[in-house]
Amino acid sequence: MKFGKSVCIINVGGTKYAFPKDVIKDFPLRRVSRLHSCASEREVLEVCDDYDRERNEFFFDRHSEAFGFIMLYVKYGKLRFVPHMCELSFYNEMIYWGLESSHMEFCCQRRLDDRMSDTYTHFTEEHHKTADEFRTEESTTGKRDSKWLERMRRTFEEPTSSLAAQILASVSVIFVIVSMVILCASTLPDWKTAESNIVEEHRYTDSLEHPSGIIEAVCIGWFTAECIVRFIVSRDKCEFVRRPLNIIDLLAITPYYISVTMTVLTGENSQLQRAGVTLRVLRMMRIFWVIKLARHFLGLQTLGLTLRRCYREMVMLLVFICVAMAIFGALAQLLEHGLDLESGNEEYASIPAACWWVIISMTTVGYGDMYPITVPGRVLGGLCVVSGIVLLALPITFIYHSFVQCYHELKFRSARCTRSLSAEFLN
Repeated sequence: MKFGKSVCIINVGGTKYAFPKDVIKDFPLRRVSRLHSCASEREVLEVCDDYDRERNEFFFDRHSEAFGFIMLYVKYGKLRFVPHMCELSFYNEMIYWGLESSHMEFCCQRRLDDRMSDTYTHFTEEHHKTADEFRTEESTTGKRDSKWLERMRRTFEEPTSSLAAQILASVSVIFVIVSMVILCASTLPDWKTAESNIVEEHRYTDSLEHPSGIIEAVCIGWFTAECIVRFIVSRDKCEFVRRPLNIIDLLAITPYYISVTMTVLTGENSQLQRAGVTLRVLRMMRIFWVIKLARHFLGLQTLGLTLRRCYREMVMLLVFICVAMAIFGALAQLLEHGLDLESGNEEYASIPAACWWVIISMTTVGYGDMYPITVPGRVLGGLCVVSGIVLLALPITFIYHSFVQCYHELKFRSARCTRSLSAEFLN
């Protein structure tokens, strides 16, 4: 901040807060910290609603009581709802000041999830525009990208951002489907027999000359070109490499080039190489291409976002299952085999074997490959099934509400992109 006094006054709905100018620079609220980088009054007025140069006072026409609770978070690190205030209204205030639901206490997050599940609301365009400004400001620190580079980035990263992006996403989906069909068909017995006959007839011909090899090469070429272009136009190359979907793309593409490299180096037919266990495993890793559909389908994106937000509940669920497996597995082994070593049930000869029975019983799968034959073992089996139903149902409610919230967020984001696409098309 190149103007004003050393003390800044933040006026929120009539309530004033005084801060030194140095504190404003690293303030936990992004909207307030943006004031430090403002070089003129015009830039200041883009952040706040009014500015008094004489008193160096910044006025924000926002809910003063809500900001008071947000200041408690700044001071003590705990953010809770304002009593007798709508959860969604308070969430709007949080978005305005640059906070997210993850900053709230766990109990308040649950309240917000329940409210958003019951009544989904569209936040004001001003708030979304503010969030976009934050992202734009953070990503354009330094050299600004050219317009064509930004357009290319949106085309490859946001399938609903433009007509070209939708066409590109459709072509990518078609290639994924064709590749999966070829992969699944190659495991059919008739397909293998026909492929072996072709190899016998064309002993000295590379497999890429066959239709399946050509289709596979075209699909790999498309995925490779798409990955390279997305890497070139990305803002942060390190962040691009760390993204899970990009790692999956690399894992799906690499096995093909490993197979081709070994063909060139060894001079052997690639069909014979695939008889090796290692290469067959690498070739089967192409199934990860199915996950590429997450870039274009809202449902898969919702699933991934839900799993990321509910990892604590998922870990808790796994802990429940592991504890139950240890208890019921040990008891089942004792009742079915440990009490009578001579005529006991040999399928329960060890606790790990009994744990397999526990897991399929708790999940109510019941393959029937092993089951208790003694009366105490059957009673234990009934308790195991009932306990499994109860334990699996405990975290489901929170996971469901989180899934609904993630779905609404992604759906609204997609709708905004679609509206901007329609406006661009009409103009």
